[in-house]
Amino acid sequence: MLEELDVQNFALIDRAHVDFSEGFTVLSGETGAGKSILIGSLAFLLGGRASPEQIRAGCHEAQVSGTFLLDAASKEALSWLSEHDIEAEDSRIIIRRTIKENGKSSAWIGGVGVTRADLSAFASFLVDLHGQHEQQSLLKVAEHRRYLDIYAGIVGDVAAFTSLYNGLVEKRKILSSFAIDEKARQERLDMLNFAIGEIDGAKLSEGEDEELEAEESRLSSYEKLCADIGEAAHHLDGDDNAGEGGVIPCMRRLNSALERAAGSDPELSSLSERIQSAFYELEDISSEIQKYQQGLVYDPDRLAQVQERLELIYRLKKKYASQAASIGDLLAYADGAREEAARLGGLTEDRSALEAEVSELEKQVYRAAKAISVQRAEASERMSAAIMGVLAKLGMKNAVFKVSLTVKPGDAFEQRCGPYGMDDIEFLISANPGSPLLPLDRVASGGELSRVMLAMKTILSAADTTATLVFDEIDTGIGGEIAVAIGEHLKKLSENKQVLCITHLASIAVLADNQIKIAKAVAGNSTSTDVFPVGGQERVREIARMLSGDSDSQQSLEHAAAMLHRFGGM
Repeated sequence: MLEELDVQNFALIDRAHVDFSEGFTVLSGETGAGKSILIGSLAFLLGGRASPEQIRAGCHEAQVSGTFLLDAASKEALSWLSEHDIEAEDSRIIIRRTIKENGKSSAWIGGVGVTRADLSAFASFLVDLHGQHEQQSLLKVAEHRRYLDIYAGIVGDVAAFTSLYNGLVEKRKILSSFAIDEKARQERLDMLNFAIGEIDGAKLSEGEDEELEAEESRLSSYEKLCADIGEAAHHLDGDDNAGEGGVIPCMRRLNSALERAAGSDPELSSLSERIQSAFYELEDISSEIQKYQQGLVYDPDRLAQVQERLELIYRLKKKYASQAASIGDLLAYADGAREEAARLGGLTEDRSALEAEVSELEKQVYRAAKAISVQRAEASERMSAAIMGVLAKLGMKNAVFKVSLTVKPGDAFEQRCGPYGMDDIEFLISANPGSPLLPLDRVASGGELSRVMLAMKTILSAADTTATLVFDEIDTGIGGEIAVAIGEHLKKLSENKQVLCITHLASIAVLADNQIKIAKAVAGNSTSTDVFPVGGQERVREIARMLSGDSDSQQSLEHAAAMLHRFGGM
């Protein structure tokens, strides 16, 4: 259950802290006040879209955090936390997410940084958020199969079937490679073996090309290198016989002079020590240069060997990878060639065994698809009846809803299946008496679609452990008795779930256990959204505003108070 939501610098919201309770809570406010922004901040927290445009104007970062209570029924959420070594404190978990102006978003669950994918996966166990985007999913036939499988309780079975089916597809791909012309197969095999022989025969090692290039540069620049290093040595040590003083003799004299001076004035001790340190460092450098000079040898034979080796490596790169490739890329190419050669070389021997394996997998796939189809057929009848039962309570007594299930066409030799089984599934509806059953997108209005989705959520809510249901604009296109019916239905749902609902209808709001108002505030050139709970007389005023647009009219206030009293909102 969502207990607290804290929003900072998100869209029009400067800072909002909202405490939520159990039961049925409505969020109300004038059009444009920011009701959907609050739900948008929750969607963002749960792993939804992140964009710098969501940051409040003039700010550098937006942040949303939420505290969720995990009870004994939150088994999936608790299991996920355990698998990821995250602990809940006092049966509560805090989720936090930020978005910066550079577009980078970050998320934490219980103080542990997580990816957006992990955030979405965990959040799916906590909140089921229904908005216009999800309502539109009812118009996507591909989603109908998912809803039916959830209702039938066979999501795990279908996932196992998909894995089995994908295995069959992969085996069929391998088997299809047997169809390659034998001559083409042999030519490919010869080419692969030649490449493997060339690369293996070169006995390459990682980083060898870089070492050889450095050696080649040193050997080919021998004369210039000798001259430069000799000049460096000369500048360091000088030539006493020629009367030329180098840096080190000068430093030696300077060091002695400062040592004597420091003997007279201790304040010069630190300078003397620094000169002494520099002197020793230069002596060490001179020694290293002398060693380097002594090791310099011009070896034309070695230069030729290095250049020949580099030419071989360059040729192999150009032939099997690219000029910019590394030796690691060449070795990887040889490994891939070995795998392909082994597969092509063993095709003849493995073909019979693979055909038998594919045949057995096809039988397994058919049996699994058939078992799933039987469960779907039984569940489709129950689901159709359950949906119609809810729709009747929501003012669609004459509606006929059907989960249409047809088996994919096959023949005497093969039953065609897809990754989710052998069934084609589509929701059909007849909203009015005498009207034929047709796809939802051809007959359902916005209000009818909202009620179908609410019915769907109702029957599916018993099949999951998600504690919080959020409805954004569930009352689109409805009013009057239908609105009351939807409000009563949401109230009923809240007996077992925490229900949050944005509404502009007073007939729904009066049925809520709690009401939160969202209001727009303008100060100078700045606009912000305020979020605060309303109760007592303030709630009466808000209901009056929802009824007539006038929160001060005595008649509206009396009507609002009467409605709240009647439906238990007071």
